[in-house]
Amino acid sequence: QVQLMESGGGLVQPGGSLRLSCAASGIGLDYVAVAWFRQVLGREREGVSCITRTPGNTHYAESLKDRFTISRDNDKNTVYLEMKSLKFEDTGVYYCAAAEQCSMYLSSYDHWGQGTQVTVSS
Repeated sequence: QVQLMESGGGLVQPGGSLRLSCAASGIGLDYVAVAWFRQVLGREREGVSCITRTPGNTHYAESLKDRFTISRDNDKNTVYLEMKSLKFEDTGVYYCAAAEQCSMYLSSYDHWGQGTQVTVSS
């Protein structure tokens, strides 16, 4: 059974940083594409970033690429999302998901985590 579990969310001040983790069981994350999505208040779930299966090419939402970095640790079977210079509008629930290949379409992803809350507030 494939399970993805996000962690690392929390409360952070504007300008601060967080690192989210997506740990997997039942699947090797280096064999699939793993994406981060987020759902902010009043908006549909949107793609943030994706890392392909090996060799691990990365993709980002254009508006976030200067502040967010996706990476993978194969030994820990975990994908990370480093977020810096956080803004109020980054507040939301962040989800990781796995698929055969990176896609902007939610329906392409077979497995989802439960999400982790990120709150940017002063």
